[in-house]
Amino acid sequence: MLARVFWYGRGMDNLNIVENADNSAIAAWLLEQLSAALDARDGRIAISIPGGSTPFPILEELTGGALDWSRIDVWPGDDRIVPEDHDASNTGKIRALLEPAGAKVIALRKDAQPPHFALVWLGMGADGHIASLFPNTDPQVCDPQQMRRLTPDPLPPEAPFDRITLTIPALLNSGALAFVIRGDDKRAVFDAATRGEHDLPIARVLGAATQPVTCFA
Repeated sequence: MLARVFWYGRGMDNLNIVENADNSAIAAWLLEQLSAALDARDGRIAISIPGGSTPFPILEELTGGALDWSRIDVWPGDDRIVPEDHDASNTGKIRALLEPAGAKVIALRKDAQPPHFALVWLGMGADGHIASLFPNTDPQVCDPQQMRRLTPDPLPPEAPFDRITLTIPALLNSGALAFVIRGDDKRAVFDAATRGEHDLPIARVLGAATQPVTCFA
């Protein structure tokens, strides 16, 4: 269900917030976006998606749609430094869900060169982190590296592992950005970022984005 769509200001005319979006509505939007990207070119496209608990019910619905996954390379936005068969591995979970549908899942490696993404879907923590770019890591819009190995501080107790993550320039090398924000605490942090009220990682990526940004809240 999509109740209302708002366009937000502070000069951010590329940002729209979709209120009260359920998983089916988000999956339908993703299907439309990715189908258009596939139709716009021959060959393959690449996307980046988050880990965590929020994306997988949406992705499960998306795999039931008429999408040619055999032409899609899927990059996690970040991952924990654990084996793929570990419960904390984003890559392992994404691979288990999307490779049977035909997608090619790319595990993050320090020397990997991320492509231009048709779409980057990001989550956000209540501390304003995106991917594994936590506030303590001071992520830079002008980072010369596309990929970094980082240690969050404090380490999240549910996943106390070092991380590998796409950097802000790699995330911004995309045709569109999408966020799914659940919970009043996260929404307050996101909205404050759109108003320029803090300098957390979410604010940095929003402030530098020139492509369309869609936030489902």
